[in-house]
Amino acid sequence: MNSSSSYDMVVIGAGIVGLASALQILRQKPGLKLAILDKESKVAQHQTGHNSGVIHSGIYYEPGGSKAINCIRGYRLLVDFCVENGVPYDLCGKVIVATKESERPQIEKIFQRGQKNGLKGIRRISGEEVREKEPYVQALEGIWVPEAGIVDYSVVANKYAERITQLGGVLLFGYELLGVKEDGNTLQLETNQGVLTTGSLINCAGLYADKIAAMTGLHTDVQIIPFRGEYYTLSKEKEHYVNNLIYPVPDPNFPFLGVHYTRMMRGGIEAGPNAVLAFKREGYSRWDFNWKELTETLAYPGFRTLAGKHWKKGMGELYRSYSKRAFVQALQHLIPEIGMDDLHRGNAGVRAQAINPKGGLVDDFLILENARVVNVCNAPSPAATSSLAIGEMVASKALTKVDA
Repeated sequence: MNSSSSYDMVVIGAGIVGLASALQILRQKPGLKLAILDKESKVAQHQTGHNSGVIHSGIYYEPGGSKAINCIRGYRLLVDFCVENGVPYDLCGKVIVATKESERPQIEKIFQRGQKNGLKGIRRISGEEVREKEPYVQALEGIWVPEAGIVDYSVVANKYAERITQLGGVLLFGYELLGVKEDGNTLQLETNQGVLTTGSLINCAGLYADKIAAMTGLHTDVQIIPFRGEYYTLSKEKEHYVNNLIYPVPDPNFPFLGVHYTRMMRGGIEAGPNAVLAFKREGYSRWDFNWKELTETLAYPGFRTLAGKHWKKGMGELYRSYSKRAFVQALQHLIPEIGMDDLHRGNAGVRAQAINPKGGLVDDFLILENARVVNVCNAPSPAATSSLAIGEMVASKALTKVDA
């Protein structure tokens, strides 16, 4: 730990986006005195360390949008980084499958997006070709996406941190930001470990990004709503049911991808996630509860509008959270032979999703700034895949504030 209390730039949050932003800044300006603050004891303790470990290809995202552009560039930067730094990864490919006639138009739409986004090697495949790749999947047709893959993002994050320290950055753990005050040409950061001074600030606080933004004087009308995604793991005896990555056609009326099967870089097969409202921002368990945070969620007009629009789906997701049988039935949509005894409750993550006052999910990455602060206010999936590309965007904005 560096004993200094004065920095040129401070990054809040040692998740993968905060680390990637710091790394890209120090690559461009290696002499900068930069610190990363995190209230936890090590990197990647929230969204980064709880995600499914998929390297996303960019097939789902609106062509020309921030997600598509940054996912595709971030994909290439991530793979190059893994090669250069010895991080294990596997571009194993995935299938997106239609299991009923009504899903065929959506398959076509996804395929067209993939083509417009410049994905290499994607192709429509028949149900028989799906079974050649994933023998236990029952599908009418599908899309083969060879550029999709898997990696352990906690390993990536730790390697980012290693490179940051080599470039002179410092990581300060156990530092919780309590307040921000402007003092002339500097910002005074009040933390539980004392006051730090910085010339500029980058907010990559994930689940608390809107709270930190408010501390910096940016009162945005969007609010972070936490959605828990729960996973089951496939029993060792049934891991042969899944070769790589199996995804359903997403429901166009529901803003999440649906439960799917993922081979993990560290071994094993995960099945999930669902998408259920978390009753606290860091609510990884069904039983985690914070009355103040839940009240803020329920009081937000955007959430009430969203809930009114999707309440049937939402109740179904909540039911699956507590009913293993219902979760298994959702997974049988892809692999009918999966049974109750084949799945065991696994990990869970919480997605920080920004919602606007009209009940719309903020679909793209959202980066807002003021004189001395860059706020990453929305960075949901595929932020991990896109992290180095997002880091480039953040760096381009943040470096204009040095000595501003």
